[in-house]
Amino acid sequence: MTAVYDALETRPPAQRESALLAALPAQVAHAQSRSPAFARILHGVEVAAITSRAALATLPVTRKGELQALQQEGRNAGGDAFGGFAAVGFGAAMPRVFASPGPIYEPEGTARDYWRMARAIHAAGFRPGELIHNSFSYHFVPAGSMMETGAHALGCTVFPGGTGQTEQQVQAMRELQPAGYIGTPSFLKIIVEKAMELGVALPSVKKAMFGGEAYPPSLRDWFLARGIDGYQCYATADLGLIAFETRAREGLILDEHVIVEIVRPGTGDPVAEGEVGELVVTVLNPDYPLVRFGTGDLSAILPGQCPTGRTNTRIKGWMGRADQTTKIRGMFVHPKQVDTVVKRFPEVARARLVVSGEMANDIMTLKVETAAPAQGLAERLGDAVREVTKLRAQVEVLAPGSLPNDGKVIEDARTYQ
Repeated sequence: MTAVYDALETRPPAQRESALLAALPAQVAHAQSRSPAFARILHGVEVAAITSRAALATLPVTRKGELQALQQEGRNAGGDAFGGFAAVGFGAAMPRVFASPGPIYEPEGTARDYWRMARAIHAAGFRPGELIHNSFSYHFVPAGSMMETGAHALGCTVFPGGTGQTEQQVQAMRELQPAGYIGTPSFLKIIVEKAMELGVALPSVKKAMFGGEAYPPSLRDWFLARGIDGYQCYATADLGLIAFETRAREGLILDEHVIVEIVRPGTGDPVAEGEVGELVVTVLNPDYPLVRFGTGDLSAILPGQCPTGRTNTRIKGWMGRADQTTKIRGMFVHPKQVDTVVKRFPEVARARLVVSGEMANDIMTLKVETAAPAQGLAERLGDAVREVTKLRAQVEVLAPGSLPNDGKVIEDARTYQ
């Protein structure tokens, strides 16, 4: 069995699920009482009843765009910069505050390994007593601090390389001899190429943990050919660590302190296991208690357990964006509208709105799966689409399993010439 960060990673799945669901009501109650935003969002929710995933699925999803809008409203009104989502304020309980694009402002609390990154860093092969070259940004966004606090919790020393100044990065690596690198894969590739150009060897850099962008197999193999074994993690500025890669390289393992759901884009409805949908996360963070936070990212649950002995759920990793809002004939059509149409027809299992044709000549087709198509179903669906979207659509009725499992509710297949 591969060495793990702690015993939480190998506990029986039923024990983990029981622990997470036992913590859930208290976290929802905490969000209601300490976060003014969630006091409104969760108004009337009977906390004692939120003890199962089915009960959790009845709560509203708050998506990143909504959080940004509520933060902006709060600032415009001269109020809380966090839109009422933070449970702590400026001062000793919040040593740092960060800004990610939007802007969205994120608090950093005082808890050791606040962003819970040590687990992912350990899985990437780093161990106590090592020096890590951290090239995530240290200004505005929390990425640099996320990795540094995780490395410190693991017992590592950090060189805060940040971004840019490639020759100085090479010099620092040559002279400090770090055990490895944390940052984006593209920047490490730039550093390695610059070192090769300068004729500088970097023999100590044997491992890496990547985040912030795609890490395809071709790039993984490029690093391996140069003696660097790199692994990826999935984290956001709002939630901290969500999932991380192990040496098995079979998807990403969920962090031990998040409850993850995969829902149909535009809705809060969980999909069947294995189906692609939007990642919705409830994080057990008392300072920033996000409940059912819609990341806007697509993924799917992988069956089975990790060969490393870790027992937590695995996801496929990042599979695209869930916000598929599309402009058709001058009007915006949202995934939620497709869901509104489908819910009027219980016999419809899955649906996909396909936009085809050439620019200024849009053709809208609603494709639905059903095991028992009733007479006149296509006509009634067409009427419902027109009522909800104000646009006409063709309807195709298909057998179950006909639509791709890629999380798309709206597919833009138009050609632009």
